[in-house]
Amino acid sequence: MTDKHFDIAIIGGGLAGLALAIQSAKAGYSTVLFEKEKYPYHKVCGEYISMESWNFLASLGLPLNEMNLPIIKRLNVSSPDGKLFEHLLPLGGFGISRFILDYELCKLARQAGVEVLEETKVNDISYSDDKFKISAGSNSSPFWGGWEGAVVCGSFGKRSNIDIKWSRSFVQQKPNKLNNYIAVKYHIKTNYPADLISLHNFENGYCGISQIEDEKHCLCYLTTAHNLKKSNNSIRQMEREILFQNPHLKKIFTEAEFLYEAPLTISQISFDKKLRVENHVLMIGDAGGMITPLCGNGMSMALHAGKLAFESMDAFLQNRISRSEMENQYNRKWKKEFAGRIKTGRLIQRFFGKSWVTNLFVQSFRTFPFLAKPIIQQTHGHSF
Repeated sequence: MTDKHFDIAIIGGGLAGLALAIQSAKAGYSTVLFEKEKYPYHKVCGEYISMESWNFLASLGLPLNEMNLPIIKRLNVSSPDGKLFEHLLPLGGFGISRFILDYELCKLARQAGVEVLEETKVNDISYSDDKFKISAGSNSSPFWGGWEGAVVCGSFGKRSNIDIKWSRSFVQQKPNKLNNYIAVKYHIKTNYPADLISLHNFENGYCGISQIEDEKHCLCYLTTAHNLKKSNNSIRQMEREILFQNPHLKKIFTEAEFLYEAPLTISQISFDKKLRVENHVLMIGDAGGMITPLCGNGMSMALHAGKLAFESMDAFLQNRISRSEMENQYNRKWKKEFAGRIKTGRLIQRFFGKSWVTNLFVQSFRTFPFLAKPIIQQTHGHSF
């Protein structure tokens, strides 16, 4: 197959990649997006989006007002021993599954003219003579074609074959307090308020629950690989022996109707620092940096990063700035918007885990509720 040339090539079809693709095609750029899965499909994700993303998603063409989504206005947090603290969310948010959201954004991308290549895994990206060469294969033919791109953006999630191939710094880190996590997700039916998101803590982990479409709830938790190992690598045993120590979690898990035969899982999650530009590829979404899930802002940050990347790429493709200026501009914008939030998230993540520390935090918020608002605001941004 001869190389096909595109103005913009996007590796990974999550929120950041799809948002970038839609903007690029609408602006008239030839755009290709590679996605190794087939839409629609489930992803491990908390499925809560801050309201700061509402206007941007609507501008992409997503009819949010017609989708009857739950609007979430309250947060409660429980300590491992069950003490509960509740607070109004300054911005609020809404719930929607990645199964629905990614699929709808993919349809919008195709309508805008994006060439979406599903079930296509990128094997390598190389840069020379001011252009990129991309090799990728389908599920049936691992090395079936090559593409060229003037600009390439990496939106390949938390950890990919490209991260490993390029030996990115976070992949090489030894296990520490910011990496080697696992995440587990279910969809459930339960009697839980539609306007509430909860964060229930347990030893070395926390579990979020909030409503999504069709009165279903997303139940998703993050914990250490060590917790799973000491539970004989059994998720069910870990839930019974560790998560159930929190009475709120025990009640949810024992009373809810679980809609999956088995949970979705992901391992080797890292919150270590990542570079935003590697080998001249702009990294967006989780590929550029992850905020800890307890902050509830990862989906909005992914969407916003797609917008920031497009602004810099657009200026480059119109010959207003050089490639190095594009890379530096994107890096500066990313740091301005997200560096503070991620730093706060890492700090909170270090404190949450030990039961006595988490109990102390929750008790402090119960006694001095005014302490919670600035912490929540530090992990969120503004409408973009």
